[in-house]
Amino acid sequence: MDTRERIITAAAKLLADQGADAFSTRAVAEAAAVQAPTLYRLFGDKQGLIDAVTDHGFERYLGAKMAHEPSEDPVADLRAGWDHHTRYGLENPDFYALMFGSVRPGKRPAAAQKGHALLVGLLGRIAAQGRLWMPADLAGELILATNVGVTLALISTPEADRDAGLSARAREIVIGAIIGEPAVPTGGLASRALALDQALREGEHVLSVAEGGLMHDWLHRIALGSPEH
Repeated sequence: MDTRERIITAAAKLLADQGADAFSTRAVAEAAAVQAPTLYRLFGDKQGLIDAVTDHGFERYLGAKMAHEPSEDPVADLRAGWDHHTRYGLENPDFYALMFGSVRPGKRPAAAQKGHALLVGLLGRIAAQGRLWMPADLAGELILATNVGVTLALISTPEADRDAGLSARAREIVIGAIIGEPAVPTGGLASRALALDQALREGEHVLSVAEGGLMHDWLHRIALGSPEH
């Protein structure tokens, strides 16, 4: 391991073990057993070190992601990729916040570009099956923006207060939008609740306005709380 790699590894471990508050050039230099001038010579400044650690985090994230063999169903692979993304964020919150929460205008880490390219490639497989309703690049940006937003929201929420079904519900809504299918599987409790709500809206007004509003809220709560999500 050369000096640069040793510093990045030490910085990544410091971040994972002690969090962002402990991340400083002095702490990293001490952890890597190097003098501060060596750190500045290799990385320029603290931001250069942060960029290097961010790239390291993305490479680690991509390595785990690429270890999974693709299946015959690219939509199932898309769901699995979404879940892996969210799980990685919850298991590595400080790394994830550094990777996705510290946005620099006009700059996307090289490893993040690789991740986006992998996602667009997967969406291309869905398009080849005639199941994609929008350009792959647009679908990729929509998925990434939503997946990242949901994951950051979960990280920022105390664990005891987290909505365990939030990520899955958002996943199904987004996937449903890009492949033009309902956001819930057909035939289950959730889809039956949504179908009844639609039927009541289109049929004769057997309920008062207040009753209809209550019924709409109840049916949607049933749909969103169903195990299908």
